[in-house]
Order: sequence, then structure tokens, then C-alpha cells
Amino acid sequence: MKLNLICLLIVTAPLVAAAEVNKPDADGPSDALSLDQVVNEVLRNNPSLKAARASWEAMKQRIPQARAWEDLRVGIDATVDRFVEMPRNAMTDFKYSAEQTLPLAGKNRRRGEAAAAEAAAAFEELRRRELDLTARARAACYRLANAYEQLAVTGKNQELLKQFLEISRAKYEVGKQSQADVLVAETDLGKLLEARFDIERQISEEQSRLNVLMNRPAQAPLGRPAGLAFVPVEFSLDRLQSMALTHRPELHTARWKIAAAKARWEAARRERIPDPTVRIEASQYNAAAQTISEVSAGFSINLPWFNRKKYKAAIAEALSMKESAEHELEALQTETLGMVRDQLKKVETFHHHTELFRDRIVPLAQQAVKANQVSYEADKSGFLDLIVAQRTALDAESMYWSHLTDYLVAVAELEAAVGTDPKHQTDSLAK
Repeated sequence: MKLNLICLLIVTAPLVAAAEVNKPDADGPSDALSLDQVVNEVLRNNPSLKAARASWEAMKQRIPQARAWEDLRVGIDATVDRFVEMPRNAMTDFKYSAEQTLPLAGKNRRRGEAAAAEAAAAFEELRRRELDLTARARAACYRLANAYEQLAVTGKNQELLKQFLEISRAKYEVGKQSQADVLVAETDLGKLLEARFDIERQISEEQSRLNVLMNRPAQAPLGRPAGLAFVPVEFSLDRLQSMALTHRPELHTARWKIAAAKARWEAARRERIPDPTVRIEASQYNAAAQTISEVSAGFSINLPWFNRKKYKAAIAEALSMKESAEHELEALQTETLGMVRDQLKKVETFHHHTELFRDRIVPLAQQAVKANQVSYEADKSGFLDLIVAQRTALDAESMYWSHLTDYLVAVAELEAAVGTDPKHQTDSLAK
């Protein structure tokens, strides 16, 4: 009688726990790790993101440099000695000059346009870094939450096997079971202990990964993330591909590279046009009463026509760079369409798995436990069948959490691939 009562307690307790697989915790842990908080801290403190932002700021400083005129040149000439006899005021002893090259051909404007396009490309690289870090932070949070869920499932399995081991020993002592059942229970319990250590290692790895992303010491304490929740979303392939072609940073970078190459090509063509240099000179005679005795003006130009091969090669180089950038954009567009299609298929696959386990496999496994319970109470099946059914239900629950995590991670990666949030910031991790 006492043995039957213990068996019933063993059966009933896991059933209640397994029935809560789809019921989110209303309150959540008091020290819940907020997904928004993690992402904000990553975007604020991650050193690689700071490096990308500093690189963008540096690229912006190239724009005024490229647009600027050539530096004003000033000079002074002085007579050191004179080896002929002449009146003191017959020659100048000092000459002062100033000259400025006038960029009438507009080369500096074209170079400024190229620098502005390159700065815009650097900004798109910063956006790519932000998207990637956001996806990595979200994925780490989801995996950390999944590890805690797996730890809870393993804990339920451990308690179940410990109780089963006690019942097996009790029945073995009275001759109702063989020693093999006891040994199987002890072996399964040892495997669960091994699995628990693996899950604890996963928790440590995800905590370290999150701390590193937030630029904190790897061993810094982190709160437990809130429970995972399945929020199904539907995506259209055509819409996602259109959004990716519009928002993906790599495509913007390629377009800005084309703009920069066009500007440099135009600048190379204008290098064949000479820019005049205006010069003003003021002379001072040694014996003259006034400080400046005469002023003269002049100009000079460079003659690029005598170096035709140099400028022709520069134009050909710039044109080839423009063609290369155009081909790179075409390749990226094709790659983007395929990548979005593959990522969407991954999302749909894990979406299907999650719904299948939530709506069918887990409930069926729980019903199997109840059916085995009835059979066991009627002495139509053995206790081992009941425990196997319960372990199957808990394994199904574990697989449900894994598929849900894979789904959430795939959605986060899809957002990073597209370049914007296709689901309008609907986060599946409770905050």
C-alpha cells in the first residue's frame, strides 16, 4: 500500500510540471535579464562598434580636406651679395610673393563628392556592425534562456529518476523487480548528471558571450533572462526581398562605392584641364624711401598635355574601379535575394517545429503519461513503462524549448540580414 502511494506521487508531480510547458511565468524572476537592456548596453559599450563609429567620424573629416583649395604659397627673396657696381636703388634687395592655384576645373569638388560617398559607405559599415551585434546579443539571450529551461527540464528528470530508483530498489528487495531495473535507473541518473554539467557549461558560455558583447568582464554576474514565449509571425518572401534590397547596409555600401568611383572618374578626366596659378610680387629697393617700391602680378599653368599617358592611365583606372563597383553591386543584389530566401526558409522550418511540438507532440506525450498511469493503476503495465512515457514527455518539452530558441534566433538573424525589423519590433523574449 505504501509502495503504491509513493508510485502515485511520482506519477502525479511530473504531470503537473509538464502541463505548464506553454504557460508563461506571469511574474518572471525578480532579477530578470532584460533583452532591451542588453541590446542597449551592447550598442553603447561594445568596443568594435566604437571603432566603427570612430572610423566613420574619421571618414567625414576627409570631406573638407578633399574639397579644399591648394594651400596659399608665400615667399621672400633677399639679395645676399652683389658682385657688380651699380647704384643702390638700381636693383631690389627684397622680393615678397604670394601665389594661389585656382581650381577652375572643379577637381576639388569631384574629390569632395568621392570623399562624401566614402564617408557614407563607412556609415553603412557602422550600421552593419550594429545589426550584427544586435542579432548576436539577442541570440545569446535566447540561448541563455533556453539553457535555463533545459536545466529545469533536466532537474525534473533527475527528481523523477531518483524516485524511480527508490521504488525500483524497494520492489527489488521484495522480489517484484529484477536488479536490471535498478541498474538502468542508476545509469540514466548518471547520464542526467552529465547533461546537467553540459547545460551549466552552456550557461557559463552564454553569460561570457553576453558580457564580452557588453564590454564587461567575462565573469561579471548576470541576471536570469525572462522566459521564452512563442509569438508566431508571418513573412512574405517578396516583401522581405524588397526590404532587403532597400535597407541592407552592404547594398548601400556598394551604391556609395559606385558614386565615389564615378566622382573619381570625373576628377581624373578633369586632371587634363590645367588650373591657373595667380602670383603677386612686391619688390623693395634698398635705397628707396618707401617700403614697397613696385608690385607685379602674373600667372602660370601646368601643361598636362605633354604627359598624356599618365592622365589616360588614371582615367582608365577610375573607369575600371567604377565598373568593378557596379559588378559588385549586381553580385550583392543576387546574393541578397538568395540569402533572404534561405533565411526565411529556416524561420519557417523552426516555426513549424515549434508549433508541432507545442500543439501536438507535447500534448500527446502528456496524454501517453496519463494512459500509462491508468494502465499501471489497473496492473496492466509495468512501472517502467510509466517512467519511460514520462521521460518521453519531458524530452519532448526539452525539444520544444530548443526549437523555440532556434526560431527566435532565426528571426533575429533574418532582421540582421534584411537590414531592418520586418516584424515591427515584436520581440518574442519577455522583457
